[in-house]
Amino acid sequence: MPRTAVLRTTGLVLAAALLGGGTAAASTPVTAGDADPAGLSDAGRSPSTSGSSRGSLRVATYNLSLNRAAAGQLVADLSTGTNAQARTVAQVIQRARPDVVLLNEFDYVEGGVAADLFRTNYLEVSQDGAAPVEYPYAFVAPSNTGIPSGFDLNNNGTVGGGDDAFGFGVFPGQYGMVVLSRYPIELDDARTFQHLLWKDLPGAVLPDDAATPAPADWYSAEELAVLPLSSKSHWDVPVRVGRETVHILAAHPTPPTFDGAEDRNGRRNHDEIRFWADYVTPGRSGYVYDDEGGRGGLKPGESFVIVGDYNADPLDGDSYDGAIHQLLDSRRLRDPLPTSDGAVEASALQGGANLTHAGDPVYDTADFADTAPGNLRADYVLPSRDLRVIGAGVFWPVAADPLSRLTGVFPFPSSDHRLVWADILAK
Repeated sequence: MPRTAVLRTTGLVLAAALLGGGTAAASTPVTAGDADPAGLSDAGRSPSTSGSSRGSLRVATYNLSLNRAAAGQLVADLSTGTNAQARTVAQVIQRARPDVVLLNEFDYVEGGVAADLFRTNYLEVSQDGAAPVEYPYAFVAPSNTGIPSGFDLNNNGTVGGGDDAFGFGVFPGQYGMVVLSRYPIELDDARTFQHLLWKDLPGAVLPDDAATPAPADWYSAEELAVLPLSSKSHWDVPVRVGRETVHILAAHPTPPTFDGAEDRNGRRNHDEIRFWADYVTPGRSGYVYDDEGGRGGLKPGESFVIVGDYNADPLDGDSYDGAIHQLLDSRRLRDPLPTSDGAVEASALQGGANLTHAGDPVYDTADFADTAPGNLRADYVLPSRDLRVIGAGVFWPVAADPLSRLTGVFPFPSSDHRLVWADILAK
């Protein structure tokens, strides 16, 4: 399947990359009057380069909800430069100014066309006074969403529709993802895991049909022979920062809901998360194979940052047993515990399910329905233990902050998720 790394940069920056310097393109300086984006200056925002401190790397994840209801609609919306939602999410990125960012729910378009349009018409154009930001490098690859399986995967007696696709979606590539970077992407070493089969995960928690005596038999043998683990894809995108390589491990596991007592989505979410826990742990990744036939996971000592909307809260919501703790409890990585004041305020104002939560709302990253499940921590930036974390946060301004217009309340002007970032120092 095609993978795209779209390079658009000046000769000076390209020459630096070819010489091995790994120099990133300089962003336009932030104007002196810019409002502080939800406390980002607390982590040492550098107005002349990016959102990170000098010598550090700001890595972010953002489910920006730029998915559309029909194929081709995202390209149409991004072609004009006037789409209100695209302008709003672009401004969020401009305010946070990450060096590397994963965008979830960004429809896949072959050749990186949509990613190119978003950069040209939105990110590289000032939005409401925010400084433009340039990402010379992008990684785009296919998603399992919307690809017909040919089987009745939800066992409702009919074949067809989003629920019977390899990942939920009404057209191929819906809810896809993109990695944007100011630093060179090592395309030859990038790996995708779109086609790794769920059944090939040792000890997979496959769903069971309670109406039969056989265990773990919700899916037939024929279905398991083609059903991938990943509802979208899992990507290992190596980014060259100076003389160091940092592996950006990107994914977007399926929500653990929209199913029945068999909990097929909850179990798949659990195992999609487990894949990265195995991939970064020596001795546990022997079963792993990528879409090019390569075997195994990361080597000991390789640096990484796990990013994405993982649809799993440590304490609340509908996750299958301990899903996100497979990462949070790993000795191979550290949790920066990003916070925001806006999440605390929203939880108190909205009430509902939020009042019964066990987790501290300061860590929430998603503004979900007040009835159920309430606001949750769903989005993560988790660096390997060898990377020093010097700051982290969630772009969720309080209502009195002028920038709260970018996050808003339902119906959201941008997304029901918030951009999450961490500033790290390479080893």
